[in-house]
Amino acid sequence: MNIKLGTLYGVSLGPGDPGLMTQKTWQLLSGPGHWTYPVRKKGGDSYALDIALRADFALPAAHTPLHFPMTHDAGILARYWLEAAQTVLTLLKKGEDVLFLVEGDASTYSTFGHLQRSVRALQADVAIEVVPGVSSFHAAAARCREPLADTDDTIAIIPAGYGVGSIEHMLNDFDTLVLLKVKPMLDDIIDLLERRGLLDHARFVEKAGAPEERTVEDVGSLKGQKVNYLSLIIVKNPGRQRSELQHGCRKKNRR
Repeated sequence: MNIKLGTLYGVSLGPGDPGLMTQKTWQLLSGPGHWTYPVRKKGGDSYALDIALRADFALPAAHTPLHFPMTHDAGILARYWLEAAQTVLTLLKKGEDVLFLVEGDASTYSTFGHLQRSVRALQADVAIEVVPGVSSFHAAAARCREPLADTDDTIAIIPAGYGVGSIEHMLNDFDTLVLLKVKPMLDDIIDLLERRGLLDHARFVEKAGAPEERTVEDVGSLKGQKVNYLSLIIVKNPGRQRSELQHGCRKKNRR
């Protein structure tokens, strides 16, 4: 008898506050699906799993950690992505639905993107569903009580690892800049914002929505400090000069 393949779900849990989970996520976690979740090292903790457990879900008997190491080595990453995909596909072939737990939103800078591509490369007809969730930068903006964008503002969301040159270029083109994963670049970013006169328009948020959440308005005070990997900076750029094209579009749309 042929067993119908299970469905792979990218289950977004939000940035850290269990209260920000969607009803769809809650329903899936309450169901019979096999939980999988990312860990940076074998036997290590999982931030995504911790969010689910803090929502008072019990870890089901059917659960499997998937190892995704913190490295930029493409060869090493490809090996671990393949290993994770093979593990997931084995479960799917048994007819089990597999839930991959993701902090934030599964479609935004998420390990789930690598997993679903790797699974599909092994078996193209696998059913995949992505459950959207609250992203860290939306939660951070809400905590700071500042809109990310207003009226016809432009916004860019980038990993800080693109470098100071790219960040400075984007400051010329966008009204709001969200810098993710700022830990390794923090001092350089602070120097740039100070030089551009934007420190007063920047806010730092660490582990948005988690019990350990920290919000810092005086971003310059963080220089030389160690911060968590799950940190971001929101920069507002009120003095940015807009192009004639933007103003022209705005006027045209008001007619």
